[in-house]
Amino acid sequence: MTAATHSTLFPQVPDSADAVLEGLDPEQREVATTLRGPVCVLAGAGTGKTRAITHRIAYGVRAGILQPTSVLAVTFTNRAAGEMRGRLRQLGAGGVQARTFHSAALRQLQYFWPKAIGGSLPRLVDRKIQLVADAAAACGIRLDRGELRDATAEIEWSKVTQTVPADYALAADKAGRAAPRDPAEIAQIYAAYEDLKRGRGVIDFEDVLLLTVAVLQDRQDVAEQVRAQYQHFVVDEYQDVSPLQQRLLELWLGDRDDLCVVGDASQTIYSFTGATPDHLLDFRARHPRATVVKLVRDYRSTPQVVHLANGLLSQARGRAADHRLELVSQRPAGPEPVYTEYTDEPAEAEGAARRIRELIDAGVPAAEIAVLFRTNSQSETYEQALADAGVPYQLRGAERFFDRPEVRKAHSSLRAAARFGGNDSLLDDVVDLPSQVRAVLSGEGWTSEPPAGSGAVRERWESLAALVGLAQDFAAARPGATLGDLVAELDERAGAQHAPTVQGVTLASLHSAKGLEWDVVFLVGVAEGMMPITYAKTDEQIEEERRLLYVGVTRARERLHLSWALARSPGGRPSRRPSRFLKGLRPGSGPTGGGATAGGSGGVERGSAGGGAAPAAPRRSRRTPARCRVCGRTLTEAGEMKLMRCEDCPSDMDEGVYERLREWRAVQAELSGQPAFCVFTDKTLMAIAESVPEDQHELARIPGVGMRKFHRYGADVLAICAGREGVGLDGDD
Repeated sequence: MTAATHSTLFPQVPDSADAVLEGLDPEQREVATTLRGPVCVLAGAGTGKTRAITHRIAYGVRAGILQPTSVLAVTFTNRAAGEMRGRLRQLGAGGVQARTFHSAALRQLQYFWPKAIGGSLPRLVDRKIQLVADAAAACGIRLDRGELRDATAEIEWSKVTQTVPADYALAADKAGRAAPRDPAEIAQIYAAYEDLKRGRGVIDFEDVLLLTVAVLQDRQDVAEQVRAQYQHFVVDEYQDVSPLQQRLLELWLGDRDDLCVVGDASQTIYSFTGATPDHLLDFRARHPRATVVKLVRDYRSTPQVVHLANGLLSQARGRAADHRLELVSQRPAGPEPVYTEYTDEPAEAEGAARRIRELIDAGVPAAEIAVLFRTNSQSETYEQALADAGVPYQLRGAERFFDRPEVRKAHSSLRAAARFGGNDSLLDDVVDLPSQVRAVLSGEGWTSEPPAGSGAVRERWESLAALVGLAQDFAAARPGATLGDLVAELDERAGAQHAPTVQGVTLASLHSAKGLEWDVVFLVGVAEGMMPITYAKTDEQIEEERRLLYVGVTRARERLHLSWALARSPGGRPSRRPSRFLKGLRPGSGPTGGGATAGGSGGVERGSAGGGAAPAAPRRSRRTPARCRVCGRTLTEAGEMKLMRCEDCPSDMDEGVYERLREWRAVQAELSGQPAFCVFTDKTLMAIAESVPEDQHELARIPGVGMRKFHRYGADVLAICAGREGVGLDGDD
């Protein structure tokens, strides 16, 4: 933490206006003291922008230049507005209004509605999704839950971009939006939705802004009264304003220009909601007299993290990239970012969980560690891996995997199929477990090919696809397993992940991580197809994916781990490649794209234990094909690769060792509260019983014995193989 960005829990209120300026760097001081005329603050990640603008307001108030009640500061979340109000109070500037756009507009609308319209303001609906469902039904259009959420999102986008139903199809096509249904149908639902609202006398969240704009446009007396109240405006996160919010801001201002905006075009990651950085980038064109201040001193991250962030943007293209900021770290040097390649996604999750366990054991608070991923469907693998490693975690911005409606419903369908499958025609022609699961989930909306575009329909498909993948892995680990066995496994996992939320490692999507920071960040799944995401097709969409990765990188204060997997599941074809965004930045990936000179010295090198980074995870061999140790045939199935022999080749397993291992595993599973396979799978126990390792090196070479399990159970397993009894029964690791 630095004095430039953090204060004590109960700071002393500055005793004068000049004292408010103490501790600001030269650029922050420029922001704070330039109180007249338009000001544009271009603030990179971690540069203290909230500090700069709150000190600006406080200095103006304490110096008598600004009246507290004449200032309106707007931002995008209630959390950010609350933080701003708290900081202003600590600086002796209470009485300043700090609100979200919607909160400020609703307050004005409630006050002026009786005068401008008459009567009381219509009721505000909390959730519009039921209204959208009713509108679709009125049009004779049936939407499933995912399509309903996506249709609602399309209506919200239309309203914030000031698009009427008749223009929706053309506007959506121009914006490159992937509508959940035919655009004409969405336009029809949108029009019916507006009719229903009027008929029921209610308004929605977007109407608050639209109606405030309408009142200010139509009633000059109301506009003059608002402008008499507020004479000085500050807008945070200006890169995220929508056309509708910009129009409201212009009406608040009138012909004045006492406006300060703060933003970073390189952190524009919400364009799918209607946000656009154009207003930030065009600010000087609209206000030729504007003072532009660039904040580039990064107080959050080490030079090594900043160097990587700068390198990402140095390869960017497009208008936002032309205005990128080169950050300069103000912190002491730290470890280099660590890049790790894994054979498959479960190995990647296990590797991250193992490193996190090591960090926590070394004294890093769990709350200062985050695992960030591109889509919410990725969370289940990491939820399971952290649970297996005994690491507490909390999921931010999404429901736990087994709490999601589509997963609960799919779980119920699989249970019913397991119980009554003999009467289910879907299962008539399928025999193996993965095919049975695919058949059942096809009735829930799973298809072999993902739906086009993003949104709720895609997220729902991703959740179902995760269940299909889990079934494939389960069948590979337990040949002969039935649908009932899989349902029991899902019950076990759901039970483990329904534990009460505790303070622990944060699991979050990159979008929900915006505005947050941690000492240690694990960026996982940084592979082509996930980063950038498959459905990002246009140059603009690809560049937004790059900015999303940039946001993820700049969440890290000290340590940053980036990883990717070559295959989805164990034994799968290693066809994936690391993200194109890392080309030239990670070791051995070709020449750098250039331009990343301000972020620190030493380049982007692989981290080492001596530099404070966690040691690299051991890699599983993937260059040499696995061959059967009996007949020499190339092995492709995960279970066979663990045994290092074909299923039908003769086994030389020591039955006594195998049975003792199974008994020991049952005790360990009961003591740890985990399913037995989380200790070791049956195939791994068979592989151990066939090879009967005599020392640590022989045991470590057996597939399925990862480093975490080796350190935890290795002594017990070797003792059992050596014929010693009574091991592992006291629960000690």
